[in-house]
Amino acid sequence: MNTMQISPGVKDGVEDDQQLAEACSRVIAQRDQAAQALGIAVLGVAPGRATLSMRVRQDMLNGHNCCHGGMLFTLADTAFAHACNSYNRATVASGCNIDYVAPGFADDTLTAIAEERQRSGRTGVYDVTIYNQQQQPLAYFRGKSYQIRGTLLPACNESTDGSV
Repeated sequence: MNTMQISPGVKDGVEDDQQLAEACSRVIAQRDQAAQALGIAVLGVAPGRATLSMRVRQDMLNGHNCCHGGMLFTLADTAFAHACNSYNRATVASGCNIDYVAPGFADDTLTAIAEERQRSGRTGVYDVTIYNQQQQPLAYFRGKSYQIRGTLLPACNESTDGSV
């Protein structure tokens, strides 16, 4: 779990794009109780990118004794959230899909890498690949984002609800 302090805010462009992405990721991580409960950890973020990990626990296994698809989806969706919110604009999913290509098993350490493919206006497209510890791909996720009103961090003369 990411436990770093939240920056006090973005003031007159003092923070660079990388620092902004990291600060936004810390806010998302602190607010995301589902990701915290699953033990999802932020390994790294950059503008439009995020790398997260999760260890597969026994309580994450399905009836076939492999990682439940919903757990894989949640890991991918969480990486997607960190990537598309890295610009300090409140952004949500407008749609997503996932293709499972191999199973994960108990005690596997999974890594989700989210990468921005396109961002224009209020929408974006992001691809997330989940790998196991042997770098074998387990799932391919595509998320479509939509920018809503507001920011994660207060910007100059702007509150977090988007009002000025």
